[in-house]
Amino acid sequence: MSTLNLDWAIEFARDAHRNQKRKYTGVPYIEHPIAVMEIVKTVPTHTPEMLVAAVLHDTVEDTHVSIHDIHMEFGYDVSELVSHLTDISTPEDGNRLKRKRKDAQWYAQGSAEAQTIKVADFIDNTRDIAQHAPKFWETYKMEKLYALDLLQKADTDLWHQAHIQIKENW
Repeated sequence: MSTLNLDWAIEFARDAHRNQKRKYTGVPYIEHPIAVMEIVKTVPTHTPEMLVAAVLHDTVEDTHVSIHDIHMEFGYDVSELVSHLTDISTPEDGNRLKRKRKDAQWYAQGSAEAQTIKVADFIDNTRDIAQHAPKFWETYKMEKLYALDLLQKADTDLWHQAHIQIKENW
């Protein structure tokens, strides 16, 4: 099996997220990683590794799947991308603000490809949160604006789209 088989990545993610629903909408969770992948596809410089990593971007953070599992199934390049898309903070790191800043600094250490996927993730998440969680929106937008300021290697067009989307919902 090809390590960059997108259909296999989608099935892998679908299985990993099988019992999960999106927090605000209740739709099957797999719809979010697929939406992120579709956003990444709009970037002219996207690669097969980026598409696979976009589909897998929440598996390590939200399921039983490890970075090692990703590496074994999809190879080093995809596992490296997924690693930089995965939060590293723990409750021991302090309050939410401290944790989210630590995570954002981690994303900023990723490649341009990883940062582009993270910005696509912000775009899809912002749609749901702005519409369904107005009380949380104030906290979320500040976290994302901070992170966006650090993600300077991301695709410029996607970065601007994310920035405008967050500012318009301001």
